[in-house]
Amino acid sequence: MTESERQERARLLRAWNSARRRLADGPTGESVGARLARLAAEGADAYDLTGWTDVYGNEDGIVGELERRTAAALGTEAAAFFPTGTMAQQAALRCWAERTGSGTVALHPLAHPVRWERDALRRLTGLSVVHPTEAPRLPTAAEVRDAAEPFGTLALELPLREAGFLLPSWDELTATVAAARERDAVVHFDGARIWECATHFGRGLPEIAALADTVYVSFYKSLGGLSGAALAGPEAVVEDAAAWRHRYGGQVFQQWPAALAALVGLERELPRLPEYVAHARTVAAALREALTESDVPWWLVWPREPHTHQFQVWLPYGVRELTEAGARQAEETGTLLFRRWSEPAGAPPGLAMHEVTVAAAGLTWSAGDVRDAVADFLGFLPRRSSSRTG
Repeated sequence: MTESERQERARLLRAWNSARRRLADGPTGESVGARLARLAAEGADAYDLTGWTDVYGNEDGIVGELERRTAAALGTEAAAFFPTGTMAQQAALRCWAERTGSGTVALHPLAHPVRWERDALRRLTGLSVVHPTEAPRLPTAAEVRDAAEPFGTLALELPLREAGFLLPSWDELTATVAAARERDAVVHFDGARIWECATHFGRGLPEIAALADTVYVSFYKSLGGLSGAALAGPEAVVEDAAAWRHRYGGQVFQQWPAALAALVGLERELPRLPEYVAHARTVAAALREALTESDVPWWLVWPREPHTHQFQVWLPYGVRELTEAGARQAEETGTLLFRRWSEPAGAPPGLAMHEVTVAAAGLTWSAGDVRDAVADFLGFLPRRSSSRTG
């Protein structure tokens, strides 16, 4: 990173963190001291802080307690804490390959192991990947049933982030899982964000998790933790995965701060996620209304009604223009609507995307507040053609 890039990053962080109003707090919104103080204060409600810190994730320590509470929340026999979700899924899929005798995993091409893990499945575990569908959604039962190549594990990302945090219907999901069973395949859920899926499915987490043989969950993507993940499922499989965790270098000496933050998330954030999902739908509707009334030539709020508390907004401007407009709005009005924009791989040129998250900080925003914020934000953008589509 160049000095100018460092200065620009620092300026963006100042703008975002100084905003009085935002839809969600970011992970870099506090100083180190403030975050530690908050962890200690909130952690006292989630765990007995007078106990000793543990090392290497002792079963009778805080990591063991997190594993037990995670298994209980998901209704599984066991759960194992991992320092990263990437490692958790690598271990899980490797274990299933050994148990099924098949080194082929059926995955969506937009799934995290394909897009963001540097070909680790193939290079570290020797596994191969097939894609039941190329469509920007999870595979259907027919696509799984009719897949041309054999596979031992079907891995489903719930929700599919890169496609707009999309989820199938409950009937579609159960049918897809059944189709995998017909092929004698096991099912693994990439559930980094499965915590907020219950509202869309109309089912509790144990019923959702019960569809799969194993489930990976993240403790920071929805629950506000520091880091860390867990693999949940049958005790024998979780034990095997924990052995691979050690082999991969994940047997961390002390990880109690991450475990404590995860326990806080389970206690404080998990019960509030349905409220966030419901309000995300209000925010998305207000964004659509505001953009319809604007002179922006093309836009998209996707999905139209969010499936979780996160969704995408697409606008026909460059990343730098949009990110700068958001920073200026925060600096000049104290309202932060959008942070950093991106140009996803394969997107048409001239379009940029923002992932909107609605959490506790955004619950006070009315539909009118959102519409006003959109109007202000657009005022910081260069003027464009008045032809309009949405």
